[in-house]
Amino acid sequence: MTPRNSSTKKIATYGMMVALALIMSYIEAQIPALIAVPGMKLGLTNIVVVVALYVFGSKSAMFINIIRILLVSFLFGSATSFAFSITGGMLSTVLMIVLKKTGRFSTIGVSAAGGITHNIGQILVAVLLLHTVAVAWYLPILWISGIVSGIIIGLISGLIASRLPESISK
Repeated sequence: MTPRNSSTKKIATYGMMVALALIMSYIEAQIPALIAVPGMKLGLTNIVVVVALYVFGSKSAMFINIIRILLVSFLFGSATSFAFSITGGMLSTVLMIVLKKTGRFSTIGVSAAGGITHNIGQILVAVLLLHTVAVAWYLPILWISGIVSGIIIGLISGLIASRLPESISK
């Protein structure tokens, strides 16, 4: 394969990953809140980020996540939702990259830690926007949801990453 074809394949693959994340974000927005806890989501779009991390690598996962956050915020959100998403998304992605690089964590552990870290980022933004640390009481509730959804997302991501053909990551 020539370098040009390789570059074209990479762009097309990243575009498909971002499109999948957008679709998952839209689907997730259509699911009514199962629990009356504001901001609690399943994190379906994180499947794409975790798969990208394990199949394409750290830089690719970060790039795909940034583009996903920008597009989702532009299409479905607001400046406030962007602040929550970018802070939580970048913190969680950085931690997931670090944990994966240690080689000591499975996709489940990496994803669960990412879910918790995403929630920490959200609380930091809430503290800044609301000018109070009182919202920190909400963190234990978000941690539980982050762990549970992170485990589920990690399991699904691991299954997908292990079934993708090697040729897709080259």
